[in-house]
Amino acid sequence: MNEQYLPNPLRQKLKAGETLIGCWSALGSPITTEVLGLAGFDWLLLDGEHAPNDVLSFIPQLMALKGSPSMPVVRPPSNDPVIIKRLLVIGFYNFLIPFVETEADAAQAVASTRYPPQGIRGVSVSHRSNGYGSVPDYYNIVNDNIGIFVQIENQAGVDNSEAIAATEGVDCLFVGPSDLSASLGYLGQPNHPEVQQTIQHIFANAKKHGKACGILAPVEEDARRYLAWGATFVAVGSDLGVFRSATVALRNKFK
Repeated sequence: MNEQYLPNPLRQKLKAGETLIGCWSALGSPITTEVLGLAGFDWLLLDGEHAPNDVLSFIPQLMALKGSPSMPVVRPPSNDPVIIKRLLVIGFYNFLIPFVETEADAAQAVASTRYPPQGIRGVSVSHRSNGYGSVPDYYNIVNDNIGIFVQIENQAGVDNSEAIAATEGVDCLFVGPSDLSASLGYLGQPNHPEVQQTIQHIFANAKKHGKACGILAPVEEDARRYLAWGATFVAVGSDLGVFRSATVALRNKFK
């Protein structure tokens, strides 16, 4: 399971400035996750915040992606070291951390994924991430192969976005447009001019410190605009959205 993840190609490509197109996986099914992997996205977000997923449902989805070109990224329900520890041991190497508001939040997310002395990750001798003890030099190399992408979702995160971007170990500032627009007073209006200006501000702070910037943009026009603004880690849809729109379109053909 580890040959395709160590070293971490997703993190390496982001650091090299490559544009990586992803998709949200929210249905919690290894079958739909496998289908998404076969589609050939660069990365897939397995969602543990707004989807019915937990450690036991994530494992078969990771198995379904073995051999896939799509790198799995997990979003835990919160920036909790214990939850993150459990996701690390089952085999995730890339983390999208929700609701990061401060430099301290960002530093905690990084520390949660690193073994001492760089962090606070608990040590387990044998687990899925290290091939149940079969991966040579796992403890010497894994600290440098964990991707941390932090979500900026409210005004506090915006205000501290430059300090967050400067945090060592943070690889990407990722905008949550729905929560961000709600926080700014424009619930359901992510395309409001003030929200769009704020997104550009976040992107600029990420670039200033040499970090990638990303966003979820299921509308093609939005995605292409954000790519033009320099976003290199863009999710262009979700399994739930694609399934719903396709089934509605199919039904409407026969109404």
